[in-house]
Amino acid sequence: MRISYNKLWKMLIDKNMNKRDLAERSGVSSASIAKLSKGANITTDVLLKICESLDCTLEDIMETVKD
Repeated sequence: MRISYNKLWKMLIDKNMNKRDLAERSGVSSASIAKLSKGANITTDVLLKICESLDCTLEDIMETVKD
């Protein structure tokens, strides 16, 4: 099982935002955004910052998927 952030990328499209906008708005580094893009492990602190900046919950930006 792995974590997918496809929900986050879809949300950014719906909000007419790109990854740079997300980094600036949330205060998350571009390196962390790159990790998200690759599906790499990321801290919950980063995820919570993103959720706060987008006014959403963790379930809105990520999901578990079977390999």
